[in-house]
Amino acid sequence: MNFQIKKIKSKEIWEDFLLGCREKSFLTSWNWGEFQKLMGNKIWRFVIEKESKLIALILTIKIQAKGRSFLFIPYGPMLKPQTLSLKPQILKVLLKKLKEIAKEEKVDFIRVAPIWERTKENQKIFKELGFRKAVTHVHPEVTWLLDITPSEEDILMGMRKNTRNLIRRAIKEGVKIFQKNDLKGVEKFNELYQATVKRHHFVPFSLNYLNNEFLAFAGDNQIVNFFARYNNEIVASAMIIYWQSIGFYHQGASSQKYPKIPASYLLQWEAIKEAKRRGCKLYNFWGIIPEVENKEDLKNPKIKKHPWWGLSLFKMGFGGYKREYLRTQDLPLTWRYWIHWGIENYRKWKRGY
Repeated sequence: MNFQIKKIKSKEIWEDFLLGCREKSFLTSWNWGEFQKLMGNKIWRFVIEKESKLIALILTIKIQAKGRSFLFIPYGPMLKPQTLSLKPQILKVLLKKLKEIAKEEKVDFIRVAPIWERTKENQKIFKELGFRKAVTHVHPEVTWLLDITPSEEDILMGMRKNTRNLIRRAIKEGVKIFQKNDLKGVEKFNELYQATVKRHHFVPFSLNYLNNEFLAFAGDNQIVNFFARYNNEIVASAMIIYWQSIGFYHQGASSQKYPKIPASYLLQWEAIKEAKRRGCKLYNFWGIIPEVENKEDLKNPKIKKHPWWGLSLFKMGFGGYKREYLRTQDLPLTWRYWIHWGIENYRKWKRGY
């Protein structure tokens, strides 16, 4: 088969191709590439053609921080349903190009986070090309999705009863939801975000990161800063990305000053309703505990110890279903990869994952 890989500079062609992809994320959008450039990262945008027809596209990012140096492909390669059978050939063409770039850029490995279904067949494709499962992941490999095509009333009825009641209680308690879609809004979000970081002890994104994420999507009206106000104080916030008929709950923060006021529940409900107003068909709650299949699993004492237990319980309460993607894959290129491998193993153990 005659495959060709080419660089692309057309945002319109890029986004139009993604419209036809069934599995997709804003992490492969044109604007996510622009965000990476704002962060100072080097990127490459490639398309693969077969007989002059575009069949795949790939965003590649060079990551260099804290002694690490690798090429990263977020949720790619992106394929349309009719080209899924060509996955092995497409990956081979891509890998040849990536190895050339890796040599020029002097990186230690190639990391691919495929937005492909977690099947033995897909695992075999990567394994036969020399990839191995990564110790950690950069983006969620297990997400929680909600179909929002039904009416608002039907979506509410599909929620866990407690979640539905907490939304109504927040309204009754006088919680108000508003938007502030500028960099001042990002600063407000960051104030609450830093308080959340101190409470849950996770590695935060910097204010510069949050500002750049907002700027990358704001020009196309694809990002919204939501805030929940109670007693004249902001008690919950979220940054939601709306892209290609999907709403993504990407960043969130909350205060514990009023623990009995369920402001975050009402905020999510307003974000979902905004998604419906924008014509979205799906709402993506982002990552959950990988071992969880349904809300009953959350009662397992072992799972209750997981750092994401409370967040997973919160997200799954809105109804929806689990989507599991292939594990992140690494292709070692130098002996230094194994140093990174050891460091990531240690960090994973320390965090209790």
